[in-house]
Amino acid sequence: MEKVLIVVDMLNDFVHKNGVLFFQQGADIIDAVKKRIGAYMEEGNTIIFLCDAHAENDKEFERFPAHAIKKTWGAGVVAKLVDTIGDYKNVVCIPKTRYSGFYGTPLGGELNIHKPDKVEVVGVCTSICVMDTVGGLANRDYKTVVPMNAVADFNAQAHNIALTRMNTLYGAEITQL
Repeated sequence: MEKVLIVVDMLNDFVHKNGVLFFQQGADIIDAVKKRIGAYMEEGNTIIFLCDAHAENDKEFERFPAHAIKKTWGAGVVAKLVDTIGDYKNVVCIPKTRYSGFYGTPLGGELNIHKPDKVEVVGVCTSICVMDTVGGLANRDYKTVVPMNAVADFNAQAHNIALTRMNTLYGAEITQL
């Protein structure tokens, strides 16, 4: 059974205490995400990091403070996860500029290469990039799993609504680690 783990925006600007948009709930899931990465590595499965990589004048900055500007520290994957990956070969990093990991990226092509039976999605923010990416997976008929304690949002109500939406509308299985 081919499985793919998608790790969404576990970047310094979101989950490191010095990040521009740091929120504690994001930092709190680092160990859970690390655990999922380890499990996928043990099985030899593919891990895809989706990483915000904005231009300095990105239109998104009209809604959010400037963050994850490409080729800056803030756009880097948090060190604890980079250290976990080490020299593991089945890792792909896909930069993105919008909420969905599919918009203007090679994510769809990468999934076509692997043809996974299941895609698991972890990371931040549940109600934004995680949910929009899960919607894209649903539109492509992938069986999707979202472990609720390996996703986080700066807004608890939005987090819960997103989990419900991903389950009821997109058919994602919401699990507990």
